[in-house]
Amino acid sequence: MCRTPDRFDPGQTAAAAPDGPTGLRGGFASFLIRFGSNHNGFDYCVLGAGPAGLQMGFFLSKAKRDYVILERNSGPGSFFHKYPRHRKLISINKIHTGRQNREFNLRHDWNSLLSDKPDLLFKRVSREFYPPADAFPLYLSMFERELGLRVRYGVDVGRIRAAPSATGRSYILTDQRASNYTCRVLLVATGLWVPQKVEFVGSDLVEGYESISTNPEDYKDQAVLILGKGNSAFETAQSILGRASRVHMLSSSPVRLAWQTHYVGDLRAVNNELIDTYQLKSLDGLVEARLEKIVIKKKEKKKLYLTLNKYIQRQGEKKKNRSEVTGEELPGYHIDNFPIRKPYDRVIRCLGFRFNFSIFDSSACPPNSEKAKGRLPGVTAWYEGRNTPGLFVLGTASHSRDYRASAGGFIHGFRYTVRAVHRVLEHRYHGNPWPSTRLSTTQLQSWILKRINEASGPYQMFEVLGDVVLLRGSHCEYLEEFPVQALPQFSSVSGHEVSDQGLLVLVMQYGKEKIDFLGRNRAETDWTKAWKSNFLHPVLYFYDAPPTEEEMKLRSRGWPLPRPRAIHHMVEDFLTEWESAISHIQPLRRFLEHCVQTDLRAFYAESCFRSSLTRRKPPLFCQQGYLKQQGIYRSNRLSQHISGTALTPAEQHAGSSGADPRFPNYLAQAGASVSSGLKLEL
Repeated sequence: MCRTPDRFDPGQTAAAAPDGPTGLRGGFASFLIRFGSNHNGFDYCVLGAGPAGLQMGFFLSKAKRDYVILERNSGPGSFFHKYPRHRKLISINKIHTGRQNREFNLRHDWNSLLSDKPDLLFKRVSREFYPPADAFPLYLSMFERELGLRVRYGVDVGRIRAAPSATGRSYILTDQRASNYTCRVLLVATGLWVPQKVEFVGSDLVEGYESISTNPEDYKDQAVLILGKGNSAFETAQSILGRASRVHMLSSSPVRLAWQTHYVGDLRAVNNELIDTYQLKSLDGLVEARLEKIVIKKKEKKKLYLTLNKYIQRQGEKKKNRSEVTGEELPGYHIDNFPIRKPYDRVIRCLGFRFNFSIFDSSACPPNSEKAKGRLPGVTAWYEGRNTPGLFVLGTASHSRDYRASAGGFIHGFRYTVRAVHRVLEHRYHGNPWPSTRLSTTQLQSWILKRINEASGPYQMFEVLGDVVLLRGSHCEYLEEFPVQALPQFSSVSGHEVSDQGLLVLVMQYGKEKIDFLGRNRAETDWTKAWKSNFLHPVLYFYDAPPTEEEMKLRSRGWPLPRPRAIHHMVEDFLTEWESAISHIQPLRRFLEHCVQTDLRAFYAESCFRSSLTRRKPPLFCQQGYLKQQGIYRSNRLSQHISGTALTPAEQHAGSSGADPRFPNYLAQAGASVSSGLKLEL
């Protein structure tokens, strides 16, 4: 719950953040004079030196912005000094991929942050597939030190409020020493660390995940009931399985397995040993009931019994408030085979964490999200707090945008959403549009193939971050990792305009059908039925104009975007390598040709020569290649004869004359896309 302001009127601070470029320093000096010299003034304040805060620090430092990172503890990543309680991370640290491509390897490195130092990776502190939690603060300390990030430790911000300024709105952060820090833009990266609790009769008899013993011997021959069925609950259960006499787990919903839902926050296989002991009937079990309806009471001194509210209410209000339970109040008295009728020695709460709203005055407090039972702040598609202009939420706390849908609540996901937020800031406050690459239209296919086979951002943040291609006739602008839910505000967020040629949006998607993901017919291999793909695969949407807000609201349930003018699914691939000539490349080329209304085939030099003599307008590839003294020579060993064209040079020939190392040799592998003296219709 947010604090009540005692100094500022929230009505005075409701000015909207500017959409266009605005300088941050304007009016800031007068603001500091007004509120005293004990203020520390910055353009950007980053609250929290965890992975999201340090990731934003890198981008701000690289852009040479005026910023500070404020951290209440004595070092970065303090959350990981305590959590997970049983000290093993479940984030993949796959070091050996058989590839040297750094971007591709980040698809399987879920712990490293983004930087311009290729060796600044998590594998320097741990090479274990599931690393120890103690390794993460070591990595963050190394990240901060080697990049020279500006962090102030020991600053425990207890109050955040907004105040009007010459530029519209500023934020004031007050720490434990009553020192104030002011900034025009506040970037909240505090994570989730407040334990989530549910109030019910007897909840005071429950132990919390944050304070339980992690010594399995303390549970020897005890019956334990765990409230919750997430990873923290199963992690706790797994640690005591060999000592406890029985372990039961209770929550309102059944277990959701990550390999079934494709949501990394659901139960991971590394923690699910109790499912084995439950299904093989070895004393442990899973039960469903709403926590609000249960009652925990004592009987026989230390024994704890679980019963239901309805049985207590029948005994009257006086008995309801007693700590001791009578036989008539127990569920076994009413249903003799009630599943959890036996007493427990311990009841443990493992319900996850929530965002700390208490440090925000109402003038600066983002609203509770409608998702995740209100545990997270509500943010816009570009991660700005709703009704709090200039306040952005980073990292795990920003997960309301893709809760239970993608990886935005985890390091391997939010390292990319943090970069997206920085790009929003660069355009809004410094006039720098979203980075883009200008390509000739004939280069588009090769660039798309490069992205879907290497890029980690859209791969991890599937259905949330997508590449946007602005079509402009003979050339196009390629924008990477744009928040697709922000497409209705595309121009104001990115600084780019959409032409009447339209735009393409490339996202990675899972199939929408519920299937047996270990069944015999789980995967689709026929490229003509690519739309039936169940596993992660690329999908291209073609629009004449960006979708509107109304269209986004009315889109089909579970889909990232509304109905386009045309759509193309690339069939899923067992190796996640979309480079097969017939199944992947040729269908992609034909779809792109439909969108841009031109022939995108690559031709050998003699075909371009014949076409230039016999046709008034040769194919676009010949116009941009052969007629400019570039082209592809016909040969059985095509890769040895690539000329200076920037279309498809092999990476191993990046140093040859005029070759562009950004393009891999996908087209050379795709014989179906290269015309070898084809007969041209004249």
